[in-house]
Amino acid sequence: MVAWKPSRSLPRRSSCWLCRQPPIAPDDLHRALNFVVDFVGPGFTVERFESGGKPSALIYRGAERPRFRVILNAHLDVVPALPVQFRPRRAGERLYARGAQDMKVSALVEAQVFRELADTLPYPLALQLVTDEEVGGRNGTLHQIRQGVSGEFVIIGEHSGLRIVTDSKGMITATLRAVGRGGHSAYPWLGDNALVKLHRSLASLLAAYPVPTEEAWRTTVNVARIETPNQARNQIPAEAEAWLDIRFPPEDADLNGKTAEEITAYLASFCEPGVTPVVDLADPPHHASRHRPEIRGLKQAAAGQGYRADFLRKHGAADGRFYYQQGTDAVIFGIGGDGLHGPDEYADTITIAPYYQALKDFLRNPAGQ
Repeated sequence: MVAWKPSRSLPRRSSCWLCRQPPIAPDDLHRALNFVVDFVGPGFTVERFESGGKPSALIYRGAERPRFRVILNAHLDVVPALPVQFRPRRAGERLYARGAQDMKVSALVEAQVFRELADTLPYPLALQLVTDEEVGGRNGTLHQIRQGVSGEFVIIGEHSGLRIVTDSKGMITATLRAVGRGGHSAYPWLGDNALVKLHRSLASLLAAYPVPTEEAWRTTVNVARIETPNQARNQIPAEAEAWLDIRFPPEDADLNGKTAEEITAYLASFCEPGVTPVVDLADPPHHASRHRPEIRGLKQAAAGQGYRADFLRKHGAADGRFYYQQGTDAVIFGIGGDGLHGPDEYADTITIAPYYQALKDFLRNPAGQ
């Protein structure tokens, strides 16, 4: 029996505007990276990395890479969008564009602050530029960490409205694969519909993790895609699969701290016979201690610009989780805006100058003394 290869081998028509957009070309990733490197300017070491076709860079002062006191992390890739979103437009205090909020404006602010201060600070500072955060981050930030890049404290310039994100959910991506027995749809009792079994398994999982109707700090399950290799209506599906994106807080004892094998067994408890879960990746929640002196310094810097500088928890995952797994505290701290990944994404331009000044004030006094 020849194994079914879903997605890659199936012809597909889509009316979804997002699905029709081509993926980001490797040349565009290099162009974006080179643009920011050139923006920083000469006089610094530019250490380049590449993994899985994703380029990244680490910029710092001096010839030898040290352990950095502070790392400013920025991702330069974006999710797909219609061409019109790649032509920025201003409307009052909003800058509309793909990546404006997530996180190209913050990235350029980080680059400018690095350019202005790196040579003047009494400690080593790095600017870390990656191009794969939107597709997992393993070939950018994680790859650099595995190549020995390290620091004491990391600021990731994701949007936060100058609030400080010390906690974000863990992430699991999994696939439910159903196997049945094909046949003619006029005689369903002679077959075993894999798609029906898959739907029942999903219903069981979603009963345990219902889709929230408002913001809630709890585990969520997103069914991202359901498909079968069927090419005719009068066939009983013999195979089917569903993509799952699961986000979970530290309080979920069924998922947090579990191995991929344990998570697989847990997901299997929701599945009918013939439906098998496969865990593609499992990353733990991210947490940074709120008692670090750098947190105090960052709060003081943001408050100095008139912002509350309170703490925020994020439901999405960011590259800070890779530093957390190495025992390094990382926080998200960036500009404001709304609509990330959507057709109306925008950056709040009135937060740009305060963010710029708060970063500079923090770097000049990271311990908040």
